[in-house]
Parts: sequence; structure tokens; C-alpha cells
Amino acid sequence: MPILLFITKPIYVLLGFSFFAFSVQLYFYIRYYFEIAKKHRRERNNNELESALPPVSVIICAKNESENIKKFLPSILEQDYPDYEVIVINDGESTDLHAQIALLKEKYPHLRESFIPETAEVISRKKLALTVGIKAAKNELLLFTDADCQAASKHWIRQMVKNFDEKTEVVLGYGAYFAQNTFLSKLISYDTLFICIQYMGFAIKGHPYMGVGRNLAYRRSSFFQNKGFAGMLHLQSGDDDLFVNAIANKTNTKVEISPLSKTLSVPKQTFKQWITQRERHLSTSSLYKKSTLTRIGFEVCSRGLFYVSTLVCFFTCDILCLIALGMLLIRWGIQALSINLSAKALNERRFYLLIPLFDILIPLLNLSILIHNKIFYKKNHLYKWK
Repeated sequence: MPILLFITKPIYVLLGFSFFAFSVQLYFYIRYYFEIAKKHRRERNNNELESALPPVSVIICAKNESENIKKFLPSILEQDYPDYEVIVINDGESTDLHAQIALLKEKYPHLRESFIPETAEVISRKKLALTVGIKAAKNELLLFTDADCQAASKHWIRQMVKNFDEKTEVVLGYGAYFAQNTFLSKLISYDTLFICIQYMGFAIKGHPYMGVGRNLAYRRSSFFQNKGFAGMLHLQSGDDDLFVNAIANKTNTKVEISPLSKTLSVPKQTFKQWITQRERHLSTSSLYKKSTLTRIGFEVCSRGLFYVSTLVCFFTCDILCLIALGMLLIRWGIQALSINLSAKALNERRFYLLIPLFDILIPLLNLSILIHNKIFYKKNHLYKWK
């Protein structure tokens, strides 16, 4: 009997860890990660565009991106919206970029250009460029995207702006990537989709914590009331996620999920380029509010504990192997349902068999990046925005 207790007690502990992690994972999926699908179901019968069309300023930073401006900016300039301006900030005063904008201005009189001199000595040129664009904006409502982004429809501005009312200060949009039939493209699409499911789901439930600069809107007055980027000028990144983390709350933030409101970008073409992009994004995540870090960290840690504990269960005994397999299948089913319902709402590619691989691979890559940077870089190591 003592030998039996000695054998079974560790098994009970192992099973307890696995079930705890499994329960935490189900909590996050059911409470947060189905919110895009729920919002889509609530709104799918309401296809009318709002009649209130306040003036809008679209702000785009560009650095040596004349080809992107030529290719993608017309989708922004040809929006079905009565009163808006587009301000392109030429970072570095690129002659080619200036010439391309001059050509477009002949056709589109609502296009404006501003400059950041190459000699400007600042840590974050993009924050300076955005500040110049915001100060130059004529309108209260500001809509942001990047020079390499294309609006998914002519109703992009309408769909984003319709969310503003007297209480709304921030609107979070979805910045997607063009689908390509490569493993890296699928990895990037999954990562982008899951991040969207997470930050939009949290925002819908009253815990907004980030946005993406490829598709983000907020009030000009909110920017100045927050003293702009004053608290983050020592960082290259953070003009989107840290700014939203600082000003967004459960009453002043809304999300927009219509496929008409998306922006589309070309994904990175090499794994090294994508890792560099991930490094830049992760460089600011440690500066989120403590409540945000706790919430996200709890989800990631429970995911890791779930995989480790269930893996050990597979090599313990037959009954634990069956229990672990059952929990894995249940979680995968709920996960696939959440991700693909959200993908349907956002008109994104679907994922099935690749979900378990990406679900394990991406956190491990993020962890390796964080450890690498902690060891090999100084505390304030900076990442250039272009």
C-alpha cells in the first residue's frame, strides 16, 4: 500500500497540473478568443454604412518608399468618403518619394506632404514623423496606416470612422497580410491573426492593451492630452502599441472587424526578416501595464504548462495517456473553432492541422528572442522602424 501511494501521488499531482492548465486555456478561449466571432454574429445583419461622416486625416509615414507609395497609396486616395485628407510624411526627404507624391498630387488634391530632414537627430524618427503629421492634420479624427499597406476596400475610412461617438477615443483595426502559398506566409498570417484575436478579444471585454500602426484611429485631442509620445521617446518602437496601452480603456475604445476595414501588406519574404520584425515588436511588450503583462503572461505560461504536463502524461501510464489525449483534442477543437470563426469574420485564410505546430512554435520563438536580447543586447537596445 505505501508503494502504491508513492506511485500514485506524483501521478495525481501531474494530472492536477495538466487539468489546471487545460482549464485556464479553456477560460481564455471561451472568455476572450471567441469575441470576434460573437461580434461578427451580432453585426452580420447590419450592413448599412453610417450616415455620420466627420472629416478625417489619414497619416502615413514613408522612408524611401516611392515604389510602395506608387503601388498602394491610390487605394487610400480613392476612398468612398466625402471629406478627408491624406498626409504623407517624407522621412529623410527622399527625392524619389517626393517626385512620386508630386505626381499623385496632380490627380488627388487632398494629398499633402510633409518632411523630416535626414539630419534630424532623434532616437525615434517615426514618432517624430507621426508628431509632425498629427500637428499638420486639419481634422480631429486621425487614421493611421503604413506606406506598404493597401486598403482592402473603398470603405476602409467609413468602416473605421463609424465607431467614433462622443466617448470613443481609440478604434482598433486589423492589419492583415496578402496570402502567399509558402510556409513562412502561413506562419506570419497565423501569428498576425492570433495576435488580432487576442488584442481585439481583450478590448471587447474591456481590457484594451495594444493596436497596430497599420490600421489604427484615434483623436487628435487625445494625442495632445497624453502629451504625444513623451513617455516613450527613448524607444524606437511603441508608437502604436505603447501609445494605445497608455490611453485606451474599457469605455473609450472600440474595435472594427469588417473585412471592408482591413489593410493588407506584403509579408516578409525571409525568416530572418520576420524574426527582425518580431524583435522590434517584442522590444516594447515588457513596457505594457502590469495588468496587461499579468493577463498575457498567465495565458502563455498556462499554455506551456499544458503542453509539458500532457507530454509527460503520455509517458506515464495508459489511463493518463488517454486523459491527456482527450484534453489535447478538446482544446484543439475549441482552438480551431475560435481561430477559424474569427478568420471567417475577418475574411482570412483558415488553419487546421498547422494550428498545434504554430501554437507551440511561435511562443518558443518569442521566448528565444527575448532570452537572446536579454543576454546579448543592452537594456535600451533599439530597433529601427524601417
